[in-house]
Amino acid sequence: MPTPAVLFDIDGTLVDSNYLHVHAWQRAFDEVDVDVESWRIHRGIGMDGSSLLKELAPDSDDEVKERAKDLHSRFYLETARLLKPLPGTRRLLDLVNATGLQVVLATSAPEDELELLRKVLDQDEIVSAVTSSEDVETAKPQPDIVEVALRRAGVDARQAVFVGDSVWDVQAAARAGVECIGVESGGVDVLRLQSEGAVAVYRNPRDLADHLEDSPIGHLAARSSDGW
Repeated sequence: MPTPAVLFDIDGTLVDSNYLHVHAWQRAFDEVDVDVESWRIHRGIGMDGSSLLKELAPDSDDEVKERAKDLHSRFYLETARLLKPLPGTRRLLDLVNATGLQVVLATSAPEDELELLRKVLDQDEIVSAVTSSEDVETAKPQPDIVEVALRRAGVDARQAVFVGDSVWDVQAAARAGVECIGVESGGVDVLRLQSEGAVAVYRNPRDLADHLEDSPIGHLAARSSDGW
């Protein structure tokens, strides 16, 4: 029986990066003369980049959208020094590893951003599998990235739990048949995450770590130790 896995989104879930993305997109849209309010950008964070641009700049041509995407990446990377783990992140990952469950990073971040995020986390020694934007054509809310993470971990949907911060995480996990735990640290409140189908919601990684035994992760670990 393969070892069950906890699949973690990174941006807004483990690393405090969502508002850096909002600012980078805001600057990018300003550069290409597309007027988008910041709150709308925030609601799109965690969504596939092409889907975000289709939602926020529907009347722009492909050249403008591609330029906006490139500018966002440039502006975001300029803020890399501000990236830091959310409270309790490393403790949470260590605790999950100590339960015997796999720690999997299930993100659709581009490779250059992922490299930065992994350096910020500084936990590669306990990570068993990783995904990136190069693994799928369309990311969240489509289930593809979750399904790739499951395959790389060697588990099926019932042997995994997903942890994410956005409605797109919850929707992607649901479409892949995986239970999703929500965290509010990305800026989406508990009621919205619950309404999308999150089975439990915590304020941030520290809150989840403090209640790990009674969480869906704890239940997954218990089922695993009981031999399913």
